[in-house]
Amino acid sequence: MHLRYAFRLYPEPGQRTALARAFGCARVVYNDAVSAREDARKAGQPFPKAGELSTRLITEAKRTVERSWLGEVSAVVLQQSLRDAESAYRNFFASLKGDRKGPKLGAPRFKSRKDARQSIRFTANARWKITDSGQLDLPKIGAVKVKWSRTLPATPTSVTVIKDSAGRFFASFVIDTDPAADATRMPESDQSIGIDLGLTHFAVLSTGEKIDSPRFLRRAEKKLKKAQRELSRKRKGSKNREKARLKVARAHAKVTDARKEFHHQLSTRLISENQGIAVESLSVAGLARTRLAKSVHDAGWASFVNMLEYKAERYGRTLVKIGRFEPTSQVCSTCGVKDGPKPLTIREWTCTACGTLHDRDHNAALNVKTAAGLAVTACGAPIRPGAIPAQREETGSHGFPTANRAA
Repeated sequence: MHLRYAFRLYPEPGQRTALARAFGCARVVYNDAVSAREDARKAGQPFPKAGELSTRLITEAKRTVERSWLGEVSAVVLQQSLRDAESAYRNFFASLKGDRKGPKLGAPRFKSRKDARQSIRFTANARWKITDSGQLDLPKIGAVKVKWSRTLPATPTSVTVIKDSAGRFFASFVIDTDPAADATRMPESDQSIGIDLGLTHFAVLSTGEKIDSPRFLRRAEKKLKKAQRELSRKRKGSKNREKARLKVARAHAKVTDARKEFHHQLSTRLISENQGIAVESLSVAGLARTRLAKSVHDAGWASFVNMLEYKAERYGRTLVKIGRFEPTSQVCSTCGVKDGPKPLTIREWTCTACGTLHDRDHNAALNVKTAAGLAVTACGAPIRPGAIPAQREETGSHGFPTANRAA
């Protein structure tokens, strides 16, 4: 299983200049590839092959006066930029044919130096390395200081250097994990739970535990409002406006990091304590079009479920997602009688058949667990087999206990 381990980078001023040069060269090669494809499409000609684009846009371009500066960065960075363009077109055509799941993708667009995220990728043949002192040595950039928050479980196959909208630099390593080693780190459990996600409480478990919603964005709204007001008063193109923009971006990044930290810690705990987990598949895109849109996005349900997916796949747990139309809030978890829909203002209700008083969210979590077929696992029955494949996600610096941290 492939995972990404992200660590903070602290480049020196000269290294920041070299990274900016590498970002720009990779962006130019990508845009040239998109332009060549578009020119061929308008002329009614077949798309140029990857090898032809590599020769024309990199090898031959370096010999010209207009593109001679492409030789100042690693050739691997430019080749990987062409691969990104190929992948973008491949995904676009797969989406048109219906072979790719998810929403329809648009045609690849030109990249801009004003984009919030800039990145370059170094593969193994670029001869990058981690020095004995714990620095990341990149070709034509130098040894960059890394803040190691945990050790790498295996030798990375590639590293992506990312600059986000807040001006922070990160190194994202691709790791091929060992299933046997992961199994030893996570002992089996005979417990299983159902999870009901919500807004008043972020999650209510079938065990009766209620996890409060931190509401990171709501808590930071006052500070964000002030920073955005100051940004709107700065003249466009001025240095003060760029400083104000960074201030807003850093405030948003702080909210994002806090939310991701919360999701990682909670998903790690649930995966480590339970062999089977059931969760309801919510229509986040639909809920985001209601008056609760800000609260829905602030909760980050989709990100949390994605973390449960890849961690369940990695550690041999079972994650079951039930349909969103399952009447979990209408059925009595005690006798199974459907009592009908209820407005959101009703948080407790009494079953008309058996007379049991139910907490709305706890009852829904019990019904989620029952609908997933995990309700009998506490009595010793086997967990429902089959794990849902996890997506390749950018993992944060939080997870299960590891060995000693890197130097």
